[in-house]
Amino acid sequence: MKRFLNALKLRDKLLLMYMLSVFLPIVLTNVVFYQVTASNIRNQKIRDADMALNNLKNDLRVIVDQGVGLSYSLYTDSIFNRTISRRFASQKEYVDIFNSYLRGALDDRNIQWVRRYMVYTDNPTILASGYMDRLSAGERRSDWYTRSLAFAASYPAFVYADQKFSLIQRLNNYNTGGFEQLVKIDLNMEQIQQLFRGSGFDGKVYLVDPQGRVQYSNAAGGYVQEVYYHDLRLSKSSHSFRAAYSGITYLEGWALQGVLDEQSVLKEVRQSRSFVIWLACINFVLPTVILAMMSRSIHVRLVRILKHMKKVKAQNFQTIPPGEARDEIGQLTEEFNRMTETIHSLIKEVYVADIQKKNLELKQQQARLHALHSQINPHFLFNSLESVRMRSIIKGETETAKVIKHMAKMFRKSLSWSSNDVTVREELELIESFLTIQQYRFGDKLESSIVADPAALDMRIPKMVLLPFVENASIHGIESSPGKGVIVITVALEQDRLFFRFEDNGIGIDQDKREELLRYLEEDEDIGERVGMKNAYCRLKLCYSTGFAFAVNSRCGEGTVIEIGLPLPDGQPQKGNNMFS
Repeated sequence: MKRFLNALKLRDKLLLMYMLSVFLPIVLTNVVFYQVTASNIRNQKIRDADMALNNLKNDLRVIVDQGVGLSYSLYTDSIFNRTISRRFASQKEYVDIFNSYLRGALDDRNIQWVRRYMVYTDNPTILASGYMDRLSAGERRSDWYTRSLAFAASYPAFVYADQKFSLIQRLNNYNTGGFEQLVKIDLNMEQIQQLFRGSGFDGKVYLVDPQGRVQYSNAAGGYVQEVYYHDLRLSKSSHSFRAAYSGITYLEGWALQGVLDEQSVLKEVRQSRSFVIWLACINFVLPTVILAMMSRSIHVRLVRILKHMKKVKAQNFQTIPPGEARDEIGQLTEEFNRMTETIHSLIKEVYVADIQKKNLELKQQQARLHALHSQINPHFLFNSLESVRMRSIIKGETETAKVIKHMAKMFRKSLSWSSNDVTVREELELIESFLTIQQYRFGDKLESSIVADPAALDMRIPKMVLLPFVENASIHGIESSPGKGVIVITVALEQDRLFFRFEDNGIGIDQDKREELLRYLEEDEDIGERVGMKNAYCRLKLCYSTGFAFAVNSRCGEGTVIEIGLPLPDGQPQKGNNMFS
């Protein structure tokens, strides 16, 4: 497993982590959540439907009980029963009894859930008026009367006829005198209809009589064509509920049948499914966006580091642009940049220094070869000058002999290539010899001075790197000047640097010539047979590299100042380095 994970790319690892840690858990969680939610909603819907059907059953019984109460009150009223069972001698007698008793006895029995009630009798002496009516042959043929004949008990018969529910109670609790008499109580169908519609049962409700016939429903206005309940075409996916009346004599066998379509049950489940889907989408999108941003932040930066590593392999030491990241990858980027810069710096220091060293050795060989060629003529010239000097001393020309002595000294110094570097003291002695010769040439027109810090006299510098600047000040600065020329040489030691300053009051140079001179000195070309300032400048640059400082300041007619700064002590050439021979 570990080997498998180590073989995967980072992008594949992040994708695998996303699938195992986000995608699959969210899918499984939402599926389980939906199944549990759907099951809970379905069960709750079924419980609610069953409760609603039972509540309707109880509410319907309350309505019927009010009618039953009215029927029982008439059934048990002995005075009322004896009154309607007597034979009246005349119509006037009946009218008097009706007005004095019957009207009041029947008017006081108005009940909320009862729409109408009527007492029927075949007593010929009772007139049809008010709540009293004749039980004629037509009434005996009516549907409600025919249905009531099936019940011979003392409790009322609950029947449905002529699109209304009625309670038929035979008033035979006392001696009827041979007359048939009964009370018919019609229940309030509008209120029953409202009761069925507001039952809270989302499906269809059927009121079924003891024979299994559907007598009433909450659909189609409540009135249905008489049909047996088991003949109804119900969906196979529908749920059936039954709330039967038991232990109640007048409602025995009646039942409420509820039919709840599966689609109605699943309606809220679908609503919850939409909620679950939206919730799942949110759970998918939000973590996916966050993980995508985080994985991109990691992957892109790691790929960028890898690309730059390949560039380093190809010796392209380009650093990664710094960002504001402070995480581990950001720290890795900073360390990579630091490592790249260090490697680049080391390569420059080692390889470039090696190249410079080889270049320096090549130029040294060229300089040695050139010097060997140039040593031949100065050797004979030195011997000739020595002969002239001795002849001048013999003839008493001491000034000429002095000048020739300084010339011979300079030739001897220039011919000595055994050492690459000299002390500042030795270099200044060479400059003094040159200035003595120039004093012989210019006479009183030239004045020179050397101011040197004693601590700097024993410092070592490359051989003959200062004389060309003094020569340049003398020949190009003082010679063309109409007045008296002054050359001042200053040597100072400040902290870890050695400073040389060459100042003259000669003709100077303008800004264009100054820039041209600096460009000439900076040109990277072989020294060859070049002498003077170019030669000295190139040797100082080769010896001290970036530690070498050089500046030229000049104005026309005001003179020129040249300043040289050399590093000490690490940058100081040591005896035996043999940079120049």
